[in-house]
Amino acid sequence: VSTLIHLYAVGYMDHEEDTARFFTLLNLFVFSMLTIVLADNLLLLFLGWEGVGLCSYGLIGFWYRKVENAAAGRKAFLVTRVGDVFLAIAVLWLFALLGSVDIPTVNAAGDSLAAGTVTAIVLLLLGGACGKSAQLPLMTWLPDAMAGPTPVSALIHAATMVTAGVYLLCRLFPFVSLSATGMTAIALVGGLTALYAATCAVAQREIKRVLAYSTMSQIGYMFIGVGVGTASGAMFHLYTHAFFKALLFMAAGCVIHLCNEENDIYRMGGVFRKNRFVFWMFLAGSLCLAGLPFSGGYFSKDGILLAASLQQGGLHRLIWLFGLTSAFLTSFYTFRLLFLVFAGDARQPGEAHSLQPLMRWTLPPLALLGLGGGLLNLPELYGGDAALQQLLAIPGDLVLHVTHKVEIALGVVASGLFGLGALAAWGRYHVFPGERPHWGKRFLLRGWEADSVVGFLLVRPFTGIARFFWKGLDVTVIEGVLHETSTVIQRQGERLRHLTTGRISTYLTGFAWGLLLFLGWMLLETVRH
Repeated sequence: VSTLIHLYAVGYMDHEEDTARFFTLLNLFVFSMLTIVLADNLLLLFLGWEGVGLCSYGLIGFWYRKVENAAAGRKAFLVTRVGDVFLAIAVLWLFALLGSVDIPTVNAAGDSLAAGTVTAIVLLLLGGACGKSAQLPLMTWLPDAMAGPTPVSALIHAATMVTAGVYLLCRLFPFVSLSATGMTAIALVGGLTALYAATCAVAQREIKRVLAYSTMSQIGYMFIGVGVGTASGAMFHLYTHAFFKALLFMAAGCVIHLCNEENDIYRMGGVFRKNRFVFWMFLAGSLCLAGLPFSGGYFSKDGILLAASLQQGGLHRLIWLFGLTSAFLTSFYTFRLLFLVFAGDARQPGEAHSLQPLMRWTLPPLALLGLGGGLLNLPELYGGDAALQQLLAIPGDLVLHVTHKVEIALGVVASGLFGLGALAAWGRYHVFPGERPHWGKRFLLRGWEADSVVGFLLVRPFTGIARFFWKGLDVTVIEGVLHETSTVIQRQGERLRHLTTGRISTYLTGFAWGLLLFLGWMLLETVRH
């Protein structure tokens, strides 16, 4: 996936300046993610973890001359640092307890630790994963990350960064699964985020922000998978999602290029007539995202929902309902995107830009991988043998034992949600098109006012505390002492300056008085002895 994105970026950045800096950061980004994937200990993993965060800061704010782009990069860096603190504490705690941060050692030694300690460490790991994977409550950075170039968005959402949190939990799954409380918390965070992001995606106007919220929602499904015990199911969805989400972002970059760099989907339209090739590529990715039966996204998401449906307890039932509702909304906002962007008449002035060959021919491989990705872990019902689950062989991973009737029933439900979402979007945006303002649209457009809430609960109080210490301590005390000291020294200097008149007679008089005092002192000492 990273290779195809790099090739796509060569065409996409053809007319941009400072491409050396761009490709340096892009390659370092992939290197950092490979470090996370290949690390056999948490210290090396943490090094790659921080490298990914640093590169994201540089790439999201690549066009830093615009203030909002630089602010988006800074926001991503700072919000993810909050999660990194939790992960650092967990790693240090594990080292203090076990004397090692080797991943096999940590996974094997979990049984020797107290249950409360394991739960606390798992919750810290969850905090770290939430920061990198943009899950509640550390999710506010991801929509703004769309300020970067489209290849960066594709790489962040498909192959790096947001998948790192899920990978961390799957890599430490034997340890994480020892805490029932931690597992429930992971599933709950995933369910809430999946629903939250899906509702936000319904109201977004910019094509890349719709896809950004869809990523957040799909990562939520992966968290549900880990939380209900199917780590291999989460990894399966991670793989299929990487294929079709990279495809969608790269196709979206082509659409933006065809629409004269327009991002607002309400100002697009008619792209199908401009370039049918891009339409078919975008359609392939959209069908995978929405869960078209027998596509890669269908099999991977269906497996997670099946595992969630088997869990006992009211809270897990609620999480399962969150997943089903999100599946319907995913189909709805995906087809909304298709109808607004590709159907109807063109709503943007000017001639369409031509596409570079590399921007076109990097898309079909991803379309094939997305649509056929289900073959990686095909269930027994469809003639497969869950090959990916057997290959990963994750200790403690949930093995589903359900009848074919149950599996078929859930497949019918998932297919029905796909159809209902598509039908609702067709009626709303194709049969009866046009914007209809409603009371909740602005609320959803602004991500449930998450930035305002964070500003009220965290930014404003900390700013007030900082201002108090600045005025009360820095300005009043420290600067006050320095100012008074400098004033005293300045006054004494002024007094001493009057003694230096520049006249020789004054200096000779002073010298004579000094000599007289010295001789008088010597005379007194002689008389005393």
